[in-house]
Amino acid sequence: MNKEIILASASPRRRELLTQIGIEFHICPCMKEEICREQEPEQMVKELSRGKAFPVFQEFLGDKQKKILVIGADTLVAFKGRVLGKPSDEKEADRMLTLLQGNTHQVYTGVTLVWQENDEDGKWITKSRSFVEKSSVAMYPMSKEEIRTYIATGEPMDKAGAYGIQGRCAAWIQGISGDYNNVVGLPVGRLYQELKKIENRKGMKEDD
Repeated sequence: MNKEIILASASPRRRELLTQIGIEFHICPCMKEEICREQEPEQMVKELSRGKAFPVFQEFLGDKQKKILVIGADTLVAFKGRVLGKPSDEKEADRMLTLLQGNTHQVYTGVTLVWQENDEDGKWITKSRSFVEKSSVAMYPMSKEEIRTYIATGEPMDKAGAYGIQGRCAAWIQGISGDYNNVVGLPVGRLYQELKKIENRKGMKEDD
């Protein structure tokens, strides 16, 4: 791609996924406080991803403004209409895992891409594209002792829904409907296709 790609996230999982598919990028986490007025999971992750991508894009306006593309992403877990973000403490992690074990829940990742390109008059304009991927995850039952032992590893504390599918929680994953990488934190297959559309400047819509 002829643009410098900026990942507006400090997530090691998103960094690993982008590296896995051979994309070269720089990391510039968004330091702006997350604010979301939406209530539905799909709209929440879309708004939060935009809230990460645009502030970082603004930081790079200047000499590089015609050459960069910023990726913002946000992931959350939802179960029966209840949105589960990152647990604030071990007690909340216990409540989340108790809800999810033995049931099927949904994982949503919103992705926003922001870049600049020429309009018909040759002027540089800012463009963006946001989309949402959803996956369903079925979990085996977990005993109270298993939940306590898992929380004690510390793995749940920085993850939406209090679990990491790519970590020790894999022992309780019964099945997935949708993109596995979406559950990890970034649907890189869909992302790559969207980047190709931007490169070719065709088939683009502002939102999905």
